[in-house]
Amino acid sequence: MQHRDSDIDLVSLVRTIPDYPKPGILFRDITTLIQDGNGFRHVTDQIAGRYRTRRLDKVAGVEARGLIFGATVAAALGVGFVPVRKAGKLPHETVSEAYALEYGTDTLEVHQDAIGAGERVLLVDDLLATGGTAIAAANLVRRLGGVLEEFAVVIELTGLPGRQRLLDAGIPIHALLTMSDS
Repeated sequence: MQHRDSDIDLVSLVRTIPDYPKPGILFRDITTLIQDGNGFRHVTDQIAGRYRTRRLDKVAGVEARGLIFGATVAAALGVGFVPVRKAGKLPHETVSEAYALEYGTDTLEVHQDAIGAGERVLLVDDLLATGGTAIAAANLVRRLGGVLEEFAVVIELTGLPGRQRLLDAGIPIHALLTMSDS
């Protein structure tokens, strides 16, 4: 599917899958968005464009889908990329943070030498729901001495407490799209 940038309806490129990964959850699937070359480029351009004039040292992307967007934004900005992975996926010494998410619990890790003291970091993920993943990732950035510039997300689900939880934790947020959680 080819689009001109001004014609791109990003919401229409996001597939909704009901009852995944458990009953009652509406899963927002971004694989359809990243399969569309112009849509994918547009998301990268929009997020990177917001930070072009800010001094950033690194972009951190949260597993799984935040790795996709975070890496492309880091490349567009010409800064380093830090993968924030689930437990046991990184080969070197790590720091970890446990968190609750909408449908369970998990742990995130980052290499202990991935972010230096005072480095300015943009945190990127695909979706904000309850905020648990974002807060855990932000805590890791801060524990390593990084300065969290902002949490940039492709989709923010409205009607869930994510935004307020991030703001309460002192985490600035920028959402490219908003979609209802129902």
